[in-house]
Amino acid sequence: MIRVAMLSFWHVHAKDYAKQAQEHPGTEIAAVWDEEPERGRREAEARGVPFYASLEELLSRPEIDAVIVDTPTHFHRDVIIAAARAGKHIFTEKVLAATQKEAVEILQAVEAAGVKLTVSLPRLNHSYTLAVQDILARRLLGELTLVRTRLSHNGAVSTQQSPDGWLPGHFFGREQCGGGALIDLGCHPMYLARLFLGEPESVSAHYGYVTGREVEDNAVAVLRYPNGALAVVEAGFVNAHSPFVIEVHGTEGSLLFSSHDNRLLLRSNLAGEGAEREWRVQPQPAELPSAFHQWVAHIQEDTKAEENIALALELTRLMEAANRSAGTGAAVPLSDLPS
Repeated sequence: MIRVAMLSFWHVHAKDYAKQAQEHPGTEIAAVWDEEPERGRREAEARGVPFYASLEELLSRPEIDAVIVDTPTHFHRDVIIAAARAGKHIFTEKVLAATQKEAVEILQAVEAAGVKLTVSLPRLNHSYTLAVQDILARRLLGELTLVRTRLSHNGAVSTQQSPDGWLPGHFFGREQCGGGALIDLGCHPMYLARLFLGEPESVSAHYGYVTGREVEDNAVAVLRYPNGALAVVEAGFVNAHSPFVIEVHGTEGSLLFSSHDNRLLLRSNLAGEGAEREWRVQPQPAELPSAFHQWVAHIQEDTKAEENIALALELTRLMEAANRSAGTGAAVPLSDLPS
């Protein structure tokens, strides 16, 4: 049995990961630490496990095998490196860190300690992502020219039930979060765009502040590629009914996916007779195990989440470039990021 400590309940998904740890047959929650002691004690008591006011003390406990990190983003570097040096396996909420420099420091500590790291990038494992990857592997779209990915909700919008929006207030703090809608919700369309189209040469981003928060609640980033291809990544906290959308276009065809009907459509000059004349619904394979389940398997089987870690590092680089671009109004080459 892998004994897991919860490190913070700051993130909105922390309780989801705690539930996964409680339900997985190979893991159990054994302790809690939180940068807000009152919250940590409450969550520890609810699970019948000890609360540690000192992170150092918790990490020194030999019975703790692994940790789930849901701290504010600006704590990730110090908390994850401390856990790695203590020999604890690590599952963490995205983003890995706010900057490439911090992410590299984390990965160096993880590698030196020999512990297993997995970052929660859940949409890598969904059926529509696997289906898109299969279509691209078969080159049914020809040379790719444009990817558009969008994810948005209304978490910042005032309603009668939630006058300040349903997202927790700390999700609008620049220091803790490292940004707003793009670095939080936009992570998902960003890593999917990177997965489908590869590494861009530069990023341009524009942020909107519809509700007047400290961080953006409306965002668009454009990834530019040497061959002329573009990726458009959109995210927001101010849209009531915006579906999750993937579009991939190429010289020989296009594919569309939208959560409004969960269908994946393909129209291609290369997909067989008549496929160029109509949109055809494509099959979607079974989903892969969740990122959490994959992490547990890596611990049990002594394997490494190589693709996950590589994409997590790339995601951090893209988000850092987007934040820099939004601040300066200029495109930011990835080669210009401090390392």
